[in-house]
Amino acid sequence: METLHTATFAGGCFWCLEAVFERLRGVRQVVSGYTGGQDEKPDYGKVCGGETGHAEAIQITFDPSQIGYGDLLRIFFAFHDPTTKDRQGPDVGTQYRSAIFFDSPAQEAVARQVIASLSEAKVFPRPIVTEVAPLTHFHMAEAHHQGYYLRNPEQGYCQAVIAPKVAKLRSQLSELLSEDAQT
Repeated sequence: METLHTATFAGGCFWCLEAVFERLRGVRQVVSGYTGGQDEKPDYGKVCGGETGHAEAIQITFDPSQIGYGDLLRIFFAFHDPTTKDRQGPDVGTQYRSAIFFDSPAQEAVARQVIASLSEAKVFPRPIVTEVAPLTHFHMAEAHHQGYYLRNPEQGYCQAVIAPKVAKLRSQLSELLSEDAQT
């Protein structure tokens, strides 16, 4: 019987991250939601308005025998800009911050080690500003946000912003794709 783990990341629009991570081998589920804020019942309108302190985030359920937490972090850093505070492209505000929400001391240690390695290697032209914080509560986003790219691949935002990320994943990291995502 497989033992599943979770990883929770924020890196701009949750639709973008969800579309990348749901294609990976060993990933069983990706849920879009909100975390890192104060409101006990956040919703898209309040979060996007910057009223709650939450970040748009994804929670990944994965099989660590097929893909490791460190691998997920490397993908996370490859698919957003961790050097801009409270911003990803045109999306601005704390709800679009770069953050890793850990659920164990082991996850925190791996996250900090990956950031240190990327910083030491000068992978990015500016310092990494990704927040590393304990996961308190993850709130699932409204149903119409779940699997957004899969259901709306022809929508303008999906074509302009998400499709290039999926293409990058296929061309640069095809060895990490699930069998379903390789076609």
